[in-house]
Amino acid sequence: MLNPRRLEILRAVLAAGSVNQAARNLSYSPATISQHMTALARETGLVLFEKQGRGIVATDDARHLADQAQSLLADFGRLERVVADLRAGHGQHLAVACFASAAEQWMPAVVRTVRELQPNLTVEISLNEPVDGRGRRLPDLDVRTEPAGGAEVHLDGYQRHELTVEGFVAVLPTAHPLASGPEVSLRDLADEPWIDYDIYDSPIGQIVLAACSAAGFVPRYAARLDDHRATLRLVAAGVGVTVLPRLAVTDLPDGLVIRPVVGPAVARRIVVHARQDRRRAALIGRAVAQLRASARETEAA
Repeated sequence: MLNPRRLEILRAVLAAGSVNQAARNLSYSPATISQHMTALARETGLVLFEKQGRGIVATDDARHLADQAQSLLADFGRLERVVADLRAGHGQHLAVACFASAAEQWMPAVVRTVRELQPNLTVEISLNEPVDGRGRRLPDLDVRTEPAGGAEVHLDGYQRHELTVEGFVAVLPTAHPLASGPEVSLRDLADEPWIDYDIYDSPIGQIVLAACSAAGFVPRYAARLDDHRATLRLVAAGVGVTVLPRLAVTDLPDGLVIRPVVGPAVARRIVVHARQDRRRAALIGRAVAQLRASARETEAA
């Protein structure tokens, strides 16, 4: 069986560029580093380093092994944290996966509420768009976006709760010609340069692209990012326009306005999948109740 610590040391050697520098970074002796690398080569049956002049260089096999070990080491690091928490008597966690605007707008109230119920609780919040999951706990709550008129998604072992259906808005500079009206037709944005905040094509981006397709065009992007806050700054700078859900535009930078999108309207359904766990039903139920309350406040705003 491979030793995870030796994989970590291999990555440290490659990052440092030499055994001696890795030894200094890790507070080991160079001999100890070399022993670990020799043992790892024996465990894997691979040639990890070759002599070059007076030194050594990593082989392609070593680099590929180090790359593939990254996700494994992230999971192993999470497991080590769990063990440390259990030893210290701080093993209470609530894991939440959600998208960025929900993390920003709704999670503060959720964290405060569940910690009132369990003061020693640690809440771990991770983004699920784009989907990865490496190094994270299995979520107790998974807040997701679905097309408003699409099929409902159900996850095994989870109870699905619909939180809200919210519309999308066009975000425009205040001086833009389309900013003078009460609403914006999506078709009127066809010839505009767009700022895309969903470079990884997650569900929210797919909803916008489907609406644009229904309106008969494909957006022409001036810039593509994975951060809706930075997107707003580019719109404010006059680079282009964007279409965002209302939850993502609660704090607009100066110089921007929002207008409801019509023709067609663009909307998403926000749901939370709550893990079915009898031992933690009260905690998870409290979190779901707070999410419902936050969603209602967003609707009323």
